[in-house]
Amino acid sequence: MSYEEPLVFERSRPGRRGVDLPPLDVPEVDAEALLGDALRTEPATLPELSEPDVVRHFTRLSTWNAAVDLGLYPLGSCTMKYNPKLNEQIARFPGLALAHPHAPVEEVQGLLELMFELENLLATVSGMARVSLQPAAGAQGELAGVMMIRAYHESRGDTRRRKVLIPDSAHGTNPASAALNGYDVVAVPSGDDGLLHPEAVEAAMTDEIAALMVTNPNTLGLFETHIARISEIVHSGGGMVYGDGANLNALLGLSRPGDMGIDVMHFNLHKTFSTPHGGGGPGAGPVGVVDALVPFLPVPVVERTEAGAYRWDENRPQTIGRMHGNHGNVGMMVRAYAYILSLGADGLRRCAEMAVLNANYLLERLREHYHVPFPGTVMHECVLSDRGLADTGITTLDVAKRLIDHGYHPPTIYFPLIVAGALMIEPTESEDREGLDRFADTMIEIAREAHDDPEALRHAPERTRLTRLDETRAARKPILRWQPPDAS
Repeated sequence: MSYEEPLVFERSRPGRRGVDLPPLDVPEVDAEALLGDALRTEPATLPELSEPDVVRHFTRLSTWNAAVDLGLYPLGSCTMKYNPKLNEQIARFPGLALAHPHAPVEEVQGLLELMFELENLLATVSGMARVSLQPAAGAQGELAGVMMIRAYHESRGDTRRRKVLIPDSAHGTNPASAALNGYDVVAVPSGDDGLLHPEAVEAAMTDEIAALMVTNPNTLGLFETHIARISEIVHSGGGMVYGDGANLNALLGLSRPGDMGIDVMHFNLHKTFSTPHGGGGPGAGPVGVVDALVPFLPVPVVERTEAGAYRWDENRPQTIGRMHGNHGNVGMMVRAYAYILSLGADGLRRCAEMAVLNANYLLERLREHYHVPFPGTVMHECVLSDRGLADTGITTLDVAKRLIDHGYHPPTIYFPLIVAGALMIEPTESEDREGLDRFADTMIEIAREAHDDPEALRHAPERTRLTRLDETRAARKPILRWQPPDAS
């Protein structure tokens, strides 16, 4: 049954309850004397519901979710691969899930060993010297990385560097991370082939440049083939190279950012090493660095003593400080550790190979039906556009809405910004041939429909409880929480 689900507050009926508490069998206390002014004089406005009311409400809501457990989630920009249930089971082991962040190190040696080993595994995969597991998301990893770059320049008395180079195909978090660190952003244009070229970087490079932030593969799904030369240019000018690791899924076991001249990078554990992050998290954005930046890593870091025990090390005079109240989102570390160990080196490489193969398979199936802005093969994701549908009046937004009618969460649309009407698709390695064909057939059917029955697309989605929403109003006048009727 599918119908408009009222809020629990709207379902509330006076006197309904889900539990009956037994009579008080302990001495009463004077709440007013105990709490003083903090004692509430009026009861909170909470919904009154029976247990079936609550269970059915949230069960119905759960069936509305689009999830990678239900099928292909071709988001693009953010990897949404299947998360093996083994990882979930291990993350819920009581010894890991219930470990207190302030527990004495003697009582959590196993967890510290896991974190120490995970850091080493990530360093091996990326070609970095050390890794901090603290950042709780990729964007926070970026922030930490640029903070370390700034600290590095300041430690050398090089305070004239106030600018960061960022390609025009970058993720939006890159300029935000640079600006939060007090840097001015200098955009570097991509070439006609969608790649960053050494000449463009060389032209922008001055003694004011602190760093270049680059994503490889970039947001067009293209491998930055000039990355080694570009890194040389930035280094020779005294800058550092930040690698946005959001697309690391395409490189696992095939190439390492550290070998490309990257000095610091973040990992999205929740995307590259399983666990989709849709719905707001949790995530984990560890950051890896080369030797020159190791002194500036966030604290604490896990160290192994000569006796083989593990301890927290906070005595690092040049650290940028803490990035997390405790030690990061440990549950995500456990899932990533399980994912890496269960696949092994060969499995990780196979993972990247299949992700690249799947993206190119989809691209080839859709090439005749949608405009492809850049030629050649891609890495983990492919970018299409609505230019080929211009004579129908159908836009990328219409295509995305029609996909909902076919049971798919729409891919990322209108990004990257350098492609008008962009439609970015990332199938990941966890989709089989049949799943890819079903999605490709749907996309092709939508392209055919754009020519034969465009009105169907303009009114999509039609098979959902609600049809096309007023997204502008939702963005500008959001209603974020329920308010009592008399509150307005």
